Amino acid sequence: MAELRWNPLINDWVMIASHRQNRPQMPKDWCPFCPSGGKVPDYEVLEYDNDFPALSQTPPEPDDVANDFFKVAPAYGKCEVILYSPEHTKTLKELPQSHVEKLVGLWCERFDALRSDEKIKFVFIFENRGDVVGVTMPHPHGQIYGYSFIPKKLQLEDEAYRKSMENGKCLCCDMLENEKADGRRIIFENDSFTVFLPFFCEYPYGIYIMAKRHVQYISELDGKERSDLADIVRKSAGTLDSLFGYNFPYMMCMYNAPVNSGDVSHHHFHIAFYPPMRSAEKQKFNASSETGAWAHCNPTAPEATAQELREAYKRFLESDR
Repeated sequence: MAELRWNPLINDWVMIASHRQNRPQMPKDWCPFCPSGGKVPDYEVLEYDNDFPALSQTPPEPDDVANDFFKVAPAYGKCEVILYSPEHTKTLKELPQSHVEKLVGLWCERFDALRSDEKIKFVFIFENRGDVVGVTMPHPHGQIYGYSFIPKKLQLEDEAYRKSMENGKCLCCDMLENEKADGRRIIFENDSFTVFLPFFCEYPYGIYIMAKRHVQYISELDGKERSDLADIVRKSAGTLDSLFGYNFPYMMCMYNAPVNSGDVSHHHFHIAFYPPMRSAEKQKFNASSETGAWAHCNPTAPEATAQELREAYKRFLESDR
């Protein structure tokens, strides 16, 4: 079964993909993402169509479960895997700058490829890292989903961006300006991007990477900005890993503007990390308040954890020499 089902309580689609329940755990003696496994060619970075997609450009007909109240739709879209490296144990921080630049190039290439399908309305680039967030394949990789709808969270952000622009200000530009003026939550920056812990941070170590230039899509970044994005993503991952001396689990999510959806000039490209740990050994669970009410509670002060992150960034730079 693969279909979309309408949730009338929040006016949003839910992806039903029961076939994904049978996707395999990583075998101990074989990896499908290693060239030696025989399933992928030799590569540096590679796009690989997901073997168990929740969305498809040739979706099956929905099951016969709809009526006048219950609505279904075909699970149209695309699910891709982005392989970061042929080396099975490499992490982002361990990849050379030149290699991560090739990864950024592939992100841009695939973003434009998916947005060329007019049925796709939002292209979501992300990485799930670590057992804590349910990763079944530890080989370094991320994913890209092309949705035929704009998910509810992103609809809410779109409304906020539009309202801010009515007052003549980009919401993200305004946020970055205020964060830099305050300074306490800034972690580090380069010429094109700033890394900071937001004032409203929901996760103790949930850093944002914000483009300094007002740009809507990752593929609109120029050559210098793409190189700087590779630098900032690599160092952000290294900073998180340096917090407690182990490969820190996280969800990394890239926020581009919607596609094939009219004027999106009010959007601003940025990346958010959602690391599910609140200390070296304790996990931050999204329990009833967070899940049932979308009312998040951060058990730490962002100003204090920002200082931890700045110190971790210094440790990473020392180890990266």
